[in-house]
Amino acid sequence: MTIIAPRTERLRQRMRQAGLDVILAFKPESSFYLTGFNPIIYSHPVIAILPAQGKPSMLIHALRDDHARASTFIEDIRLYGAWSTKVTMGPSWLDALKTMLEEAGLAKAVIGVEEDFLPVARSRQLAELLPGASFRDASEMIMTTRLVKDADEIANARDAARIADTGMIAAVEAVRQGGSERDVSLAAMAAMNRFWADNFPDKEVCDFGSLEGGAQNGLWAWALAGDRMFMNCDNPTNRKPVAGEAISILIWTIVNGIHAENERTVAVGVLNDERRRALDSIIEIRNEVATLLKPGTPISALFGATKAGLEARGYGKYLPGRIGHGIGLGAHEHPSLDAKTGILLEPGMILTLEPNLRIPGIAATQFSDTVLITEGGCEFLTRAPDVVLNA
Repeated sequence: MTIIAPRTERLRQRMRQAGLDVILAFKPESSFYLTGFNPIIYSHPVIAILPAQGKPSMLIHALRDDHARASTFIEDIRLYGAWSTKVTMGPSWLDALKTMLEEAGLAKAVIGVEEDFLPVARSRQLAELLPGASFRDASEMIMTTRLVKDADEIANARDAARIADTGMIAAVEAVRQGGSERDVSLAAMAAMNRFWADNFPDKEVCDFGSLEGGAQNGLWAWALAGDRMFMNCDNPTNRKPVAGEAISILIWTIVNGIHAENERTVAVGVLNDERRRALDSIIEIRNEVATLLKPGTPISALFGATKAGLEARGYGKYLPGRIGHGIGLGAHEHPSLDAKTGILLEPGMILTLEPNLRIPGIAATQFSDTVLITEGGCEFLTRAPDVVLNA
């Protein structure tokens, strides 16, 4: 019997309210969301088909058949293309999709697609394939449904956070040993992979790939020392932090499709007063904002509290654009924690809390935790010490 996950049923309720008959999901995160299958590389389209009523299905290339059947929580899997002895619906996913929709009485339906992902060429193909159908953008509907996580997603986030904490401990130790950005990153990734292998034998850490590349392992870490902290995201180099500098350690992990994030700034030796004050200030502000992490708080209020904290300490001209983001299937997913997002926090939401301060040429701070909103407040899933660590 097909299992409909709670998240899928929530999406169906929104589809019916919006008048959508069916969603065709091509985006890797979304097809995984609706089927539980991540092929790792998406060189051939994986299409999740979710009707507002009736049985969900999935259309995949024949070479993905065995992998899909071992992963998915739905029953109806159809194949296209050619692969050894596999029996398929034909060489083209387009013709196979048309047949499936005709069988389901959906060839002239109102179809939801993700316009924020679908290439123009593929949109044209669908319109030519299904001239009797009408298409609407379902991007926001799917992202809104993803805001609140199911129990299995929360459990996976907790595991991803444990791996991230393990990586952070190893990374800080590598800084203490005088390591370069690469040394620190490699130490973190080695520790995380060992911890995963020893403790989670039945869980995957693959990330979502693309048409031209895959991501077998999503236990990422990078470090940026001194003035390179202003780069925010770059490949680590052989640069070593010197006494009086700080180094940012940034760790992203994933378990069964759900991400966690843990980021810290580590002081090397004694920082000058200006740098130290910036780091201490942002930690104080984080602690103040954390008291607002509970159901009913507008996300904009989190940004407002950060803004007030920075202004009160004389940092008003260094306001960041946002102080965190949603996290789940995406390492950076909807919504942004900024001044204009009025979404109210709800139990089951997972986000990152990372107010920061960038004083050009002087100091950059980076502290981020993955936080679950609970019925009574919040739970920090990543738990590395949130003080300025000294190496």
